[in-house]
Amino acid sequence: MRIVILGAGQVGASVTEALSSEANDITVVDRNHAALAELADRLDVRTVTGDAAYPSVLREAGIEDADMLVAVTQSDQTNLVACKIARSIFHVPTRIARLRAHDLLDPVLLSNDNFAVDYAICPEQDITDYIVKLIEFPEALQVLEFADGNVTLIGVRAFTGGLLVGKPIHAMREHLPSGVDARIAAIFREHQPIEPDGHTVIEPGDEVFVIAASAHIRLVLKELRRSLEPVKRVMIAGGGNIGLRVASTLGSDYQVKLIELDQRRAESIAGKLDNTLVLVGEATDEDLLAQENIDETDLFLALTNDDEDNIMAASLAKRLGCKRVLALINRRAYADMVQGGPIDIGLSPAQVSIGALLTHVRRGDVAKVHSLRRGAAEALELIAHGDKKTSKVVGRRIDELPVIKGAHIGAIVRRSHDPEVLYRDGLPSKEYIDRVIIPHHDTVIESDDHVIVFCTRKREVTQVEKLFQVGFHFL
Repeated sequence: MRIVILGAGQVGASVTEALSSEANDITVVDRNHAALAELADRLDVRTVTGDAAYPSVLREAGIEDADMLVAVTQSDQTNLVACKIARSIFHVPTRIARLRAHDLLDPVLLSNDNFAVDYAICPEQDITDYIVKLIEFPEALQVLEFADGNVTLIGVRAFTGGLLVGKPIHAMREHLPSGVDARIAAIFREHQPIEPDGHTVIEPGDEVFVIAASAHIRLVLKELRRSLEPVKRVMIAGGGNIGLRVASTLGSDYQVKLIELDQRRAESIAGKLDNTLVLVGEATDEDLLAQENIDETDLFLALTNDDEDNIMAASLAKRLGCKRVLALINRRAYADMVQGGPIDIGLSPAQVSIGALLTHVRRGDVAKVHSLRRGAAEALELIAHGDKKTSKVVGRRIDELPVIKGAHIGAIVRRSHDPEVLYRDGLPSKEYIDRVIIPHHDTVIESDDHVIVFCTRKREVTQVEKLFQVGFHFL
């Protein structure tokens, strides 16, 4: 696939890195020659220096032959104009834009008659939604949903004393209630994936990814982690776009304090937040944190634009007694280094938001993509189509599928063929029910199944996509 990517910032670089490893022909456009040179040194991509909103620059980038435009510069206006030009002048089939302003996410504004954006992504909102999920599950390192929320995949760190720690995986069934099933999709030990089977013993410190029906996930988590007290008090460092969105989302349900260094910005966001106490100061100020009772705070969120400040503020908050801390960290090396030490969760903004974009780039019918472990692994929700003649998966048992080392089917969501009668407000209604199946070796995949596949390394993704593609005879 020929892809033109506009923007070589954090999001653009992450998108480029994710797609360049998958046999795509990629050209990156940016005004910053140094940023482009750094990308070209690391990745097999072509670069063009210039303004991404100029037709001449887009033509130089090969837009006339492109299959897709991914506009992820820091300017909403540039991204919108580039998408409009790409469709009106160069007839690019697919156009994706990063938009930060909520006002611009109007479907009419993005229609082909206006700015011609096929898919809009909003990294700030993606990160906000991601953090809210982590607050719902304070034990988790990652919380990801599939199949319209029917299935949840959670990453946790196993601790000494957990019911399943020190025992083989198959022992989990002995503890789960009747009718509750789950699958350990992957285990990472000292940052390296290991192939789990029923006899694999979970060790303290392992990063374990478990998948189950969303209705059962809390019961399953108790096997691996002690339940933490629900989050009530939250302190946020940074009143930028992300900090403001998170505070606005949490304000009505939690006790929220927000620290912002710039007084003018603090006054501005204080006027927008009804249920948040906004403080002017530095999040690395020990006296300020102590004065605001950081030792009684359940969760500290370091959400500024500076990696070092976030690491320092979160580490200080943890040392002063905060129960759990999270830091936004753009540099992957930093996140790998600090997570699990003084900082409970190191969150890469670009890796959180990239899943929404990858969903539209993947081959085959891909309903959802989540980037895991800061891009090292990936989980996909694929829709099976066809029949036994046209598909490599439909009509076949799990143990009949080709073995792709490092790729595991974690769950299947199947819609019932016949409607069931449900009573809502005392009135009967017929509805089709989605059923979550934790598959075993003899489970047969049916057409229209939503299949969630966990890939411990990104190089397995292409093989999984090809496996689910239908043959030429499928109509």
